Amino acid sequence: MRWVAFTVLLSVCSAAQAHDTWIQVDSPLVVAGDVAHVDLCLGNHGNEHRDFKLASKVEQGGWSLDVTSPSGRKRDLTKVLTDTGLTTREGFWTARYVADEPGLHVITHQLDKPHGTTRSVKSSKAYLYAARQGQIADSSGDVSKPLGFPIELVPLFDPILGSTAGQPLRVRVLHEAKPLANAHVSFVPRSKSLQAGFDAKYERHTDAQGEAVWTPEEGDWVLICVHHMRDDQKGEGYDKTQYTATLALPVSQVPRQVVRQTATQGK
Repeated sequence: MRWVAFTVLLSVCSAAQAHDTWIQVDSPLVVAGDVAHVDLCLGNHGNEHRDFKLASKVEQGGWSLDVTSPSGRKRDLTKVLTDTGLTTREGFWTARYVADEPGLHVITHQLDKPHGTTRSVKSSKAYLYAARQGQIADSSGDVSKPLGFPIELVPLFDPILGSTAGQPLRVRVLHEAKPLANAHVSFVPRSKSLQAGFDAKYERHTDAQGEAVWTPEEGDWVLICVHHMRDDQKGEGYDKTQYTATLALPVSQVPRQVVRQTATQGK
């Protein structure tokens, strides 16, 4: 009887320990030709994603990590990944990337693989803007066009110049190319831990258009996350499908505009 109870408890805990992936870029705004580092992180969010805590690394296989340049050139970052951990369960994956084209670089991660008896389908996004030397940027470009992922967070704001304290962060959740209404969207600052259940200060439900909006009070890294379970999507080896989308971005305390002046400017 104890063994049965332990087995049931273990099954419940395993199902609850969902893992989310996200992408972090060390600097969202660089001079064209400069280097940026792209980190692929994995968090153990059995508490329904309430914090930024890391948990192991994404196991290799069944996922992609790409960056698309302003001209549309796509690069596979999985070929240049570095493991930051001493052991297989420590650290995270990181890739060195030279932003050699001026404009907006879109970094994406997709995963489709089993997690126990659940099929896990994930998408993650991050953005990097490369400006010409001394340029005063006024727009990062249009990011509101969906990329066609099974589940996707589409920013309806400028993710580089518009992610500033006091400015609303509005996103649209798309599932199978359609707006997902009443979806639970979390806006997780890295310096905070959300309360259990539904934290009204940091979480929202999408409206009929699949949109949710939240306004950060201060500068911080913010991880936007949405989960959607489909019990009707079953297949060989899995009895349900969980969809997850994340978007991570550093919210600045003051507006980002001037990138870097040349040595001769201002003289």
